[in-house]
Amino acid sequence: MSLQKLARELDETARQSAAMLEGITDALELLSDSATATDASTRQAIMMIITALQGQDRIEQRCRNMALAARQFSLLPPTAPESVYDEIWAGLTLDELRVPALSGVAKRQAHGEIELF
Repeated sequence: MSLQKLARELDETARQSAAMLEGITDALELLSDSATATDASTRQAIMMIITALQGQDRIEQRCRNMALAARQFSLLPPTAPESVYDEIWAGLTLDELRVPALSGVAKRQAHGEIELF
């Protein structure tokens, strides 16, 4: 698979991931209605949906970053030094892609309050 095709597939994965959120967002708006948001299980469901939305956003960002890197890699000559590839990775947005020590797994840490983008 060429790097350009890989980049297109990553972009499509990000697009599909974003598209599936419409129904979830509608459900969140319904659950957030002040008349129904008083029940503890409803508040818990809201927080679970928000966390899932944040996870999807992170997946979408990862796909877009990897697509960008693949496009940049495809422009390099076969003789490009490893340092050029490292520079491309270092220029990405997400730390887990940019920082070698975090590569491969999202850093797990306690998160504060949930923010909706």
